[in-house]
Amino acid sequence: MLFTPLRLFAILVASLATVGWQKRSFPAVVYAQFTQSNQRELASGARYRISENRSFVNDLSCAALSRAGRIVRYDASYQKITFPNGDVPADTGCAADEIIRIYREVGIDLQELVYLDMENSFGSYPREKNKNHPDTNIDHRKVANLQVFFKRFGVTLPPSRNEQDYSPGDLIICTLPNGQPHIAMLVPAPGGGRPWIVHNMGYSPRLEDRLFDFPITGHYRYHPRG
Repeated sequence: MLFTPLRLFAILVASLATVGWQKRSFPAVVYAQFTQSNQRELASGARYRISENRSFVNDLSCAALSRAGRIVRYDASYQKITFPNGDVPADTGCAADEIIRIYREVGIDLQELVYLDMENSFGSYPREKNKNHPDTNIDHRKVANLQVFFKRFGVTLPPSRNEQDYSPGDLIICTLPNGQPHIAMLVPAPGGGRPWIVHNMGYSPRLEDRLFDFPITGHYRYHPRG
């Protein structure tokens, strides 16, 4: 893709308008703008690998691929949102928000489901200091809580280094170098072979061949409609 001076200037202006000079995420948004077209092309190639037969897994994979190439400033901060089907602004979000948005595309509201389960089994979820009840604004946006939910209601599979153990529609939870838990969804690879992942690690939702880049601590399948 050719970046003319005019296009580069337009990208710069759009990025400044989105995040402002003072935001540390400015370089990440610029990078996302530069690679947006490539991400969309990769997603299109991956969609070609999905069977035309309608199934929950195929719909889930298509929903995940639809996120690749969007410009989303990374922001995991607490915000008040509606309930159910609440979301932070569409141009912001974190790794967990991408999973929430993917499942919403197939009619499943993890915000509501996580809240209801925490309300009934609060002690099953990670304990937080001075917290005695679930919070519809943030609990579903935390990777640790999603991991508990998927353990309780999905299929738990052993993490491995064998690519044959992983399939599109699976979820992985891994640990980033800074110790932060991270979550991603598997989708077909654009060129075939082992699945790629759709995730937001700070550079907007991306489709990447990074299945084994970080230590995997959880591997789940959550397909409530078969």
